Amino acid sequence: QNWTRGMSYCLHSESHLDTGPIYVRENGKLHVVNQGASGIQNVTPKTRPFRLFSRGFSVELCMNREDDRARRQRTDHFIFTYTKEGNLRYSAKSLFSLVLGYISDNVDHIDSLIGFPEQIAEKLFSAAEARQKFTEPVTGLRALQKFTEAYGNLVLCSLCLRNRYLVISEKLEEIKSFRELTCLDLSCCKLGDEHELLEHLTKEALSSVKRLLLKDNSLSDAGLRRMTAPVRVLKKGLENLLVLDLSCNPKITDVGIGYLLSFKKLNCLDISGTGLKDVNAVIKRIQMQIGLVHSKVPLKEFDHSNCKTEGWAEQTVLQWEQAVMEAIKPQDNLRSRTAALHFYGKTHRIEEVVKCKLVEAETKASGNLQFYKEKVQNCHLPLKKEVAGSHELKNNKKRALAEQERGRTSKQKHLCLTVEDWDLLNTY
Repeated sequence: QNWTRGMSYCLHSESHLDTGPIYVRENGKLHVVNQGASGIQNVTPKTRPFRLFSRGFSVELCMNREDDRARRQRTDHFIFTYTKEGNLRYSAKSLFSLVLGYISDNVDHIDSLIGFPEQIAEKLFSAAEARQKFTEPVTGLRALQKFTEAYGNLVLCSLCLRNRYLVISEKLEEIKSFRELTCLDLSCCKLGDEHELLEHLTKEALSSVKRLLLKDNSLSDAGLRRMTAPVRVLKKGLENLLVLDLSCNPKITDVGIGYLLSFKKLNCLDISGTGLKDVNAVIKRIQMQIGLVHSKVPLKEFDHSNCKTEGWAEQTVLQWEQAVMEAIKPQDNLRSRTAALHFYGKTHRIEEVVKCKLVEAETKASGNLQFYKEKVQNCHLPLKKEVAGSHELKNNKKRALAEQERGRTSKQKHLCLTVEDWDLLNTY
C-alpha cells in the first residue's frame, strides 16, 4: 500500500509532464504502470529511440527582424547553390565582391574617379548599372558625371537616339554629360534650331564627334549658322567632323549650305530632301571648295543601321528608354472613353510619332544629294573618268585654300578678341 501511494503521488504530481511509460521491477519481472487505470500491467518493455527534444520543439534562425534591409544585406554576403544531389550549399562572397556591392549602392557619394584603374571602374559601373543607380533623377546624374569625367569615351563612344525625342527630353542633362563621343545619331527627333542639345554640340566636350546624323530635325539656315559659328570663326567645335547627314530638312536652303563649307575635313555629306533652289550651283560649289564629289548611288555611310550605342553605358540608355516607354503606356480607364467616342461616330485622336519612312519616300522622289571625298576608304564609290580629269585642278585649289587657312589661323593666334569682336561673333 505504501508503494502504491507513493507511485500515485508521483503520477499525480507530475501528470502535466509527458514522461512516457514507467517500469517497475517486482519479483524479478518488469511491470509497466498504466496511468489511465492506475494499475500495473505485465508487458515486455519496448525499446524507444532516445529523443533529446519533444516532437513540438522547433528552432528558427533570426538574422535581424527589426530591419529587413539589414537582413537582406547580410544574406547578400552568401552565394547559395545546389549540388547534383539537390542539397543546398552556401559559400561566403569574396571581400572584393562585398566592397564592390557596397560602393555601387553608394556610388553617388564618390568624390572622384580620376586615376582609378579602368578594369575595376568598369566592374563598378556594371554593378551600379545592375542596381539601376543611373536611372535615379538626381543621384544618377551625379554618379554618371563622375564616370564620364574620368573615363570619357569608355563610358560611351557612340550614341544612337534615332526617333527617341522623349528620351532626350527626359534625360537631357545625362546625355549632355557624355564626353568624347565619336558618333551621334539624332535622326527623326524634330529638335529644331533652338534646342539646347544642338547648342551643346558646339562645346569642347563634343569636339571629338566625327559622325553626326541630323536627319529630319526641322533645321533651317539659322540653326546651321549657330552650329557652325565656332568652326567658322574660332576653329573650334565640330572641327573634326567627317560624316554629316542633314537630309530631310526642307528649311535648309542654298544659304545654309554655305555655312557647311567650313567643315574642311568632311568626307561624306548628305543634303537630300533640303530646300535647295539651284541644285547644280550647290553641287559645283561643294566640289570646288571642300572637294566632295556628287554620288549617283546611295552611300553606305548614311545607313543608320551602322550607328549603335556602344560603351559601358549601353544598358543604361536602354533602361532610360524602357522607363520612358512604361510611362507613356495608355491607361486602362481610357478605354471606356474611346469606346464611347466610337459609338457616337467620333474618332479618338491619336498622336503618332512621325516616321522617317514617309520623309525618305519624298527624298527619293526629289533626288539623291550625297557627296563623298574621292580617296577615302570609307566611301566606296570609284572615280569617274570626267571627274578624274579635273582631279589635279581640284588638288591645287585645295592646297591654295589650305595655305590661306593656315595663314589666317596663324594671324588669329596672335590677335585678342575685343568686346566689339565678340558682339560681331554673336551675330554670325
